[in-house]
Amino acid sequence: MAAAAVARSGQRLAGAAGARSGAPRLGLGGGRAAAGWSRPEPGGEVQYCAELVRKRDYEGFLCSLLLPVESRTSAFALRAFNVELAQIKDSITQKTTGLMRMQFWRDAVEGIYCDNPPHQPIATELWRAVKRHNLTKMWFMKIIDEREKNLDDRAYRNIQELEKYAENTQSALLYLTLETLGVRDVHADHAASHIGKAQGIVTCLRATPYHCTRQKVFLPMDICMLARSFSKKVPVKAYPAFFCTVALDDYLCNVRKVDFNIFHPSLQRKSTLLPLHLYVRSWKKTY
Repeated sequence: MAAAAVARSGQRLAGAAGARSGAPRLGLGGGRAAAGWSRPEPGGEVQYCAELVRKRDYEGFLCSLLLPVESRTSAFALRAFNVELAQIKDSITQKTTGLMRMQFWRDAVEGIYCDNPPHQPIATELWRAVKRHNLTKMWFMKIIDEREKNLDDRAYRNIQELEKYAENTQSALLYLTLETLGVRDVHADHAASHIGKAQGIVTCLRATPYHCTRQKVFLPMDICMLARSFSKKVPVKAYPAFFCTVALDDYLCNVRKVDFNIFHPSLQRKSTLLPLHLYVRSWKKTY
């Protein structure tokens, strides 16, 4: 079964982490994920990141399992970084606290690129990912800056504003994922830009039942179609970075089935067929 194959991939990941060298500096944690954390056994940072992503970004977890083994641990670090920043907004009662946590991660990224990361599991694994794949610092900073702006928790004024937020968060994450795959290609970047925007819009849509004060809902059908128009030019090596489109398709299909009632209870449940759909898309080498 495809789902079983995905599960086995997760088991292999848990056992694949080996000892690595490096002595990150001590530092304060960046939020709830870092609270109470002590230095794990060698390789424990990988498991920490993977478990955080599994709990907080299950679709991203499944997509990461299908990446080549040489990119997988780095992808988990990137997604754990994204989760950590995303949950800051929901875990604070005062904006000042959120700004302090964002500054921690801004300083952490600076330290990572100076070979002096803070003693924090996600930061440690990000440092290894940067060393391994020569990741672009600018994308990390864009994610932090945009998440910081979003601490104000105000509604998006128009589709362009939402697209800009998605471009600087979701698309930036895809650009970094492409770099872990060794892909630096303009056509892949174009696809990543549009897929990231679609993912950001769908995320906003899915969150609407929890944020009823936002009155506008945007269905990204045209953006998804535009992203796929690049598929003939995008190198096949880049396809694994775009498996997140499977989850987008799955959600939008389910929205249509309930007559676009985004408050329908069925839309809040995990898709049991998503692992199968991801495996099939991986097998077909398409997105």
